[in-house]
Amino acid sequence: MYKIIKSLVESAIFQNFIIALIILNGITMGFETSNSIMQSYSKFILAFDKIVITVFTIEIILRIYVHKFAFFKDPWSLFDFFIVAISLFPANETFSIFRILRVFRLFRLITVVPQMRKIVAALLGVIPGMLSIMALMSLIFYIFAIISTNLYSETFPQWFGTLGESFYTLFQVMTLESWSMGIVRPLMEEHPFAWMFFIPFIFVATFVMVNLIVAIIVDAMAVLKESEETNIITEVKGGQNGLKEEIEDLKNEIKELKEIIVNSKNN
Repeated sequence: MYKIIKSLVESAIFQNFIIALIILNGITMGFETSNSIMQSYSKFILAFDKIVITVFTIEIILRIYVHKFAFFKDPWSLFDFFIVAISLFPANETFSIFRILRVFRLFRLITVVPQMRKIVAALLGVIPGMLSIMALMSLIFYIFAIISTNLYSETFPQWFGTLGESFYTLFQVMTLESWSMGIVRPLMEEHPFAWMFFIPFIFVATFVMVNLIVAIIVDAMAVLKESEETNIITEVKGGQNGLKEEIEDLKNEIKELKEIIVNSKNN
């Protein structure tokens, strides 16, 4: 019984079935946001949602049965466990937040698709480097927010009246969303040299710091690709070594067989 369940849980057909179920569930969750669709098909959609959570619960139970305590040592398995556990909470008025959190169920695609899992693992590996860049960016934002508040709070209090408002305005400028026509040009009508403040900020915050984050992510993906290539080369070499050993064994067997034939003829 154990071997049958293990082969089922680890089979590609079962994994593809779970992937298909997650995708279909994501589509039905999108349908739930439409009042017209829910008025006509709410019974079918809600029934399908119950079927999905039932299948996911059974899957988790089977995986715990197969892997036992090793299941709780695997971070991805624990992630699946908590996602399914959230879905089991009643979606009534008291626990309405859990109905919204059901959408996290779609994150299970990360755990069942190996390539997604590798990408997420690579991104998690660069978090220390990204935190350092974010800390430096926060320092830059803080310095420029203090300067902009002191310079423009009196003439443009809606954008730079407080330190928090200056932070938000500078974040908008960093994203390059309406930074020129929406913010800087109106400022230049009162402060003609405002461009001398914002252009260096955009250069540092947008072109330098954001590109540093992109560079770290690209480097992580390159490391991931290099690791995969190394694993493939190792597997190929291992296969070649095994093939060589089999050829040597075969040669020895042929040699022994020849010796037996020669001895039988002599006798």
